[in-house]
Amino acid sequence: MNYNEKYPSRLLQEAVDAIGALPGVGRRSALKLALHLLRQPVENVRHFTGSIDRLRNEVRYCSVCRMISDGDICAVCADEKRDHKTICVVESIRDVMSIEKTRQYTGVYHVLGGIISPIEGTGPSDLTIGELVSRIKSLAGEFPPGEIEVIFALSGEVEGETTAFYIYRQLKPFGIRISTLARGLGFGDDLDYADELTLGRSILNRQIFKP
Repeated sequence: MNYNEKYPSRLLQEAVDAIGALPGVGRRSALKLALHLLRQPVENVRHFTGSIDRLRNEVRYCSVCRMISDGDICAVCADEKRDHKTICVVESIRDVMSIEKTRQYTGVYHVLGGIISPIEGTGPSDLTIGELVSRIKSLAGEFPPGEIEVIFALSGEVEGETTAFYIYRQLKPFGIRISTLARGLGFGDDLDYADELTLGRSILNRQIFKP
């Protein structure tokens, strides 16, 4: 990387480049953060960078739902008080966090890791759809189909609808209940931007999925 004369130090430039690569962080904000870190005690910065390093190298994904976890199974899946026959299917970890904040949902989750998007080159095999089907197959062997429910909490955009329809076709043979969050309640398709009250209502007022 060539030295940029706007910076008095190559090390500062490299730090700004690294911080600026984060989503939503512009060049000026990256410089401000880099200079802030430079003013902090060495131990504070070491703790900060160590936390990021441990996050990247030590965090695990739940073997059941693919949520991030410190162990093999996440706290939600390990909670015996949750309804393990009701599975909310979401695109990302952030969606799980948004729904949990509502305190209106007592089931468990399944994180797909994305949605089907031919433009982005993401197909069904790139997601955890196969793992979801295996979970439902296992549940169907333990409980009557009528007691099992899968809730789609996916985007209402074309990609989200395509993903929901694909999963619906995979799960339809099991005869389980398949529903989706209530729409038209004044919140955007990105669950991260939905207010807790409205999102909670959309979960409680979920509807039967109609392909």
